[in-house]
Order: sequence, then C-alpha cells, then structure tokens
Amino acid sequence: MREIGALLLVDNLRGRFGLSASRPSLHMCFTGSPGTGKTTLAARMGELLRELGYLRKGQLVSVTRDDLVGQYVGHTAPKTKEVLKRALGGVLLIDEAYYLYRPDNERDYGQEAIEILLQFMEAHRDDLVVILAGYRSRMDVFFQSNPGMASRIGHHIDFPDFSLDELMQIAELMLAREQYLLAPAARDAFREYIGLRMSQPRFANARSMRNAIDRLRLRQARRIVAGAGPIGRDDLIRLTATDVRGSRVFSDTLATPPVATPPSAVRSTGPAAPPSAAPGPAAPPSAALPPAALRPAVPSLATELTG
Repeated sequence: MREIGALLLVDNLRGRFGLSASRPSLHMCFTGSPGTGKTTLAARMGELLRELGYLRKGQLVSVTRDDLVGQYVGHTAPKTKEVLKRALGGVLLIDEAYYLYRPDNERDYGQEAIEILLQFMEAHRDDLVVILAGYRSRMDVFFQSNPGMASRIGHHIDFPDFSLDELMQIAELMLAREQYLLAPAARDAFREYIGLRMSQPRFANARSMRNAIDRLRLRQARRIVAGAGPIGRDDLIRLTATDVRGSRVFSDTLATPPVATPPSAVRSTGPAAPPSAAPGPAAPPSAALPPAALRPAVPSLATELTG
C-alpha cells in the first residue's frame, strides 16, 4: 500500500512539472481472513484517491454476490449496472468475489455479472476502482478460472492475521474510544482471553475483538446493576478481571475455574469469603448515582442477556 501511495504522489508531482504521468491501473485484490482490515483500507483508499484527484467522490460501495447476481433471466444485468452506477466516482468492494463464479451450476448467472464488471472496469477505469476481496486460496482459483478479470487486477495485497500484541492494541483503542479502562488484572485476563480465542474456530481478528468488547460491556453492566451502594463515574469506566473472566471462553477451555457462579451452585470447601457487595465509603453526591434510579427489574433482564 505504501508503494501505491508513493506512486500516486510521485505521478501527481510529475504532472505539476509537466512530465508525463499516465494513470496506473488501480483495480486491486485484497486477500486475508475476516477482520483483518480489508473493508477499512478500501474506504481509506477511496479517500486518498479523492484527495489526490484520481476519483471524483471517493465513496465506498461494499457488495456481495447477492447484490450483483439475479435469480432469473434478465435480472442480473440491471442489478449489476445499478451497483456500478452507485460506485462510479469511488471504490466498489466485492466481498468474497469468488462466489460470483459457480462453474458447477449451468443455470447460474454469476458469469453475466462478471462480464458486465469487466466492461465497466475497462470503460470507466478513470472513474472507478474495483477491489475484489476474499480468502487467498479461493481468489487464486477464481483468477485461474477468469483470466479476463486477472489481467485487469494490477495490485494484489495480502492481509495477514493480527498477532496477539496487535489484537491487544486494537482492543485497547476500541475501549479508549468508548471511554472504558481495563484495570491491571483485567488487562492480563483479557490478554489471556485473546490467546484462547485465537485458537478457536470462526475467530475473526479485529471483528472478534469488537464482539468481545460488546459482551464485556454487558457483563460489566450486569455486575454494576446487581451490586449495592452508589455508582460513581469510575465504576462506569472500569472493567474488572471478573468481567473478563465471566466469558464462556474460560469455562469452555477449562483454562480457569468458573468465576462469578451463583452462591447456590457452589459447594463450600472452607470458610465463606466476605461478601463482595459490602458497601464501602459513600461517594460524594456529585460523583454518584443512586442505585434505585438504575435497578428496578433490571437484574433479571441483564442475566438473560449476558448469562
């Protein structure tokens, strides 16, 4: 991506000095697992190309096979052309583009959509950037079966999976944006959570982090609503290790004993621990919210949502 950006900048400068600067082919293929940033980068690419004068509007139109291919004769062409019309002046991202081609189905209309795409990609190359996205192995098969499409894609960019450290940074950025803070023990627990989650099926990189944070917020909300005493601003911001370890990821993998199990379901093996809900010093009125204002009939609903 840096090379493409550098080329566009240099061509822009060459034009200012009166040097030849032919427009390069900007159709691309993004390959990688879900949640690795393909859609995000496609949107940024549209903005960059607009700022450099390569696109009029720079908008992103993201579609799948269902948006392009019809179900009966004469349905595919108008659907595909309508999408292309919306994308002119910007970027068209076709997610899982290999599903357009189904050679095992003689009555499939995906090939018709591909042919219309090829025509537009050539005729409107100065006003449209098409980005095909999907898994690398499947995209390779797609290009082998569609040499016309392969010849029009000038840039192939692979998006590797994020490392554990990168996913942790992404999660913390998401939390900071929502004004949440992981306590030190919670941070360690969340890092452990990421490690366990990465080894599971259907892991979707940054997308899984977003979903994990949504569930983490639900568990925090259940804990706050079920507690006693005043609720201050710090309580609403802080995420605890208990919130993190309430995830089924820990119990399903037997990584740690279940946490926050209802007292009736626990067999006592020693002296009872002091109740965690014991009220502490009251917070100043300006920094606290009376629990009664938040809690009527809410614990049962919160349990249903996050249990």
